[in-house]
Amino acid sequence: MTTAPKPTITAVFWRSIEAVSRRGRGLTIANVWAQGVIIVTGGIVRLTDSGLGCSTWPQCEPGTFIPEEFGATNLHPLIEFGNRLLTFVLLAIAIGVAIAVWRNRPLMRKVALVPLIGVAVQAVLGGILVHDELNPFLVAPHLLISIALVWISTQIALRYRAAPRRAGRCIKKPLRLSLILLAVLMTLGAITTGAGPHSGDYERTVRLALDPAEMARVHAITVWAFVVVLAWIVWKVRRDVSVGEHDEVRKAWVVLVVITLAQGVVGYAQYFTGLPEVLVGIHLAGAAALTAAHSAAFYLLRRERPGARNVSITSQKG
Repeated sequence: MTTAPKPTITAVFWRSIEAVSRRGRGLTIANVWAQGVIIVTGGIVRLTDSGLGCSTWPQCEPGTFIPEEFGATNLHPLIEFGNRLLTFVLLAIAIGVAIAVWRNRPLMRKVALVPLIGVAVQAVLGGILVHDELNPFLVAPHLLISIALVWISTQIALRYRAAPRRAGRCIKKPLRLSLILLAVLMTLGAITTGAGPHSGDYERTVRLALDPAEMARVHAITVWAFVVVLAWIVWKVRRDVSVGEHDEVRKAWVVLVVITLAQGVVGYAQYFTGLPEVLVGIHLAGAAALTAAHSAAFYLLRRERPGARNVSITSQKG
C-alpha cells in the first residue's frame, strides 16, 4: 500500500490562500469590528493611566517584549501589552481582507490595502507615542486614524457584498455635509480629550493648553449641527420604498439616528458628572459605532446608478 505524497510548501500556501479567499465576507465584517475594538482598548489604556505601562517600543521593557512585573496593584503593563497584541490580530485580519479582495473583487484592490497600511502606520505611530511620552499632539491623530479606518472598513464590507443602495432622489449634498461634520466633530472630540484629565499617564504626560469645558461646548455645537443635517437626510428619504428584501437602506438611517441620539445623551451625562471613566469609555465605544453607522448610511443612502449593481454583481462572479 503506497502512502500519499506529502503536500509541498507551495501547495499548502495556495490552499491557505484559497481558504482565506472563500471567507472574504466574514473577514470584511471582522475587520470593521476589530478596528472598532482597538479604539475601545486604546481608550481603556488611557482611562486606566496605562499608556506608559510599557516603557519602550517595540519591546515592552529593555531586553524583553513581554511585561515582567505586574500584580494586583499594577496592571498597567498588562493592559498596555494587551492592546499591543490586538494590533497583530488587526494585521492578520487586514491581510486576509486584502487577499480575499484581490482574488474576488478586482475593482476594489486599491481600497483593500487601506486597512493593512493603516494598521502598519498605527503601530509605528504608537511606538512614537511611547517614546514621546504620549504627546497629546500625536495622541489625537492616533485616534482619528482609527476612526477613519472604521469608516473605510465599513465601506469595504458593504462594497464587497454589493449591498443594494436606494433608488430615490439624489441627496449628495446633505450626505457630504454630514461626512464633513462627522470629521469635524470627531476631531473636536479628540482635541477635547487631549485637553481633559484622561491623558494615559496622569503623572508623566502633559495636556493641551486648552480649556476642556470650552472645547466641550464647541464639540456639542458641532454635534447639534450634525443632528440637524441628519434630520434633513431623514426628511428626504423617509418615503423611500424598500430596496432590498430586508429594507437595509431604511435600517441604515434608523440605526444612525438611534446611535447619534444615544451618543448625545452619554456626552451630556459625562460632561455634567465630571467625566467618569466608565462614561468616557462608553462614549468612545459610541464614537466607533457612530462612525460605522454613518459609513453604512453614507454608502446605502447614495442613489444607485443605473446598471451599477449589475456591473458589480458581474465583477463578483468573475
